[in-house]
Amino acid sequence: MNTTKVPSYIKAVYISLLIIIIIFFMIMAKPILVPLMVSGYIAMLMTSFCNRLERHKTPRSLAAFIALLLCTIVISAVVYFIITQLRNFTADLDNVEQDLNRMVISANQSVRETVGMDMGMGYGFDAQKMLALVQSEKMSMSKLLSVTVGTISSLLLLPVFVFFLLIYRDHFAVFVTKVFSNQRHKILQEHIVSIREIVHSYISGAGKVMLILGVVNTCVLFALGIKHAVFFGMLAGLLNIIPYLGPFLGAILPFLFALLTKDSLFYPFAVVISFTLIQFLESSYLTPKITGANVSLNAFVTFLGLLIGGTIWGIVGMILIIPTIAILKKLFELNPATEPYAYLFGEEDSKWFSKKP
Repeated sequence: MNTTKVPSYIKAVYISLLIIIIIFFMIMAKPILVPLMVSGYIAMLMTSFCNRLERHKTPRSLAAFIALLLCTIVISAVVYFIITQLRNFTADLDNVEQDLNRMVISANQSVRETVGMDMGMGYGFDAQKMLALVQSEKMSMSKLLSVTVGTISSLLLLPVFVFFLLIYRDHFAVFVTKVFSNQRHKILQEHIVSIREIVHSYISGAGKVMLILGVVNTCVLFALGIKHAVFFGMLAGLLNIIPYLGPFLGAILPFLFALLTKDSLFYPFAVVISFTLIQFLESSYLTPKITGANVSLNAFVTFLGLLIGGTIWGIVGMILIIPTIAILKKLFELNPATEPYAYLFGEEDSKWFSKKP
C-alpha cells in the first residue's frame, strides 16, 4: 500500500497549530489546570517516599495519605512562617512611610534649588492618594467574592489531586506506554522514570538551594544590621525559584528598605553587592552541584518560557513553566519526528557542524 509522505513544513505547521491550541486551552482552563499541575509536581516529588512505604507492605492508599499529610504539615509550616514574618514587617511600615516622606521632601527641595522645577511633593509622599490611583474601581463586591471563592476552591483541590495522582501513578504510566505504542516498552519505561527523576531532582534541588540562599541572605542582612533580616533573606531565597527575575526582586526589596531606614548609602549598596556575589556563587557552583544538569534548557527558551508562563498564569506560571518545558523536551525525544523540537529546547551542540561531511 502506498503511503504519502507529509512534507516537513506541513508537520511544522501542524505542531505550531497544536501549540496555539494548547496555549488557548491553558488560558481557558486555568482554574483547573493550575492546581492540577501543581499537584502533579507535588505527587512526583512524593512518589519515591510512597514507593519506600509500599516496599514495607504499606497499602498504596495509606502511603498516599501519609505522604499527603506530611506534605500538608510542611507547607502549612512554611505558610505560617511567611505570615508571621509579614505581620512583623507590616507593623513597621509606618516608620518607613515617615522616612520616605523625609526623603521625598529633601529630593523635591534639591530639584527646586538646582533645576528650578517643583515636583509637587513639598509636603511628602501621600500614600493614600497613590493607592487610590492604582486601585481598580471596577472591583465590585461580587467580583471580589468570586476571586476569593476561586482561590479557596483551588487550594482545596490540591490535596484531592495529589492523593489521586499518587494512587493512580502506575495507571498513568501505562497510559503513556499505550500512547507511544510504537516504542519499545523498556525504552518507554526508562523515559518515564527519567521524567520523574528530572522533576524530583529539579524540585528537591530547587528547595535545597532556596533554603541555603535564604539562610545566607539572612546572615548577610543581620551582619549589615538591616531590620527584618529573616523576612527579606527568606523571601529572596523563595523568589530564587523564578529564573532571572527572582534574584532581582529578592534584592530590590531589602535595598529599598535599607535606603529608607539607614543614614548612609553604604548599607543599600552593600546589600546589592552582597546579593550579587551570593547569586554568582549560586549560579556557578551551588545550583549545578545540587540540581545537576537534568533541566538542560537553553537560556533563550527559558526566558521565553518565563514570559509565556507569566502571561498565561502569572507568577505561578513562571514557576511551573521550567519543569514543564523540561518534560516536553523529554517527550519530544520519544518520537523521531519531534526530536528537532527537543534539540530546540536544549543546549547548543557546538560540535554539530563539524560532524557534517
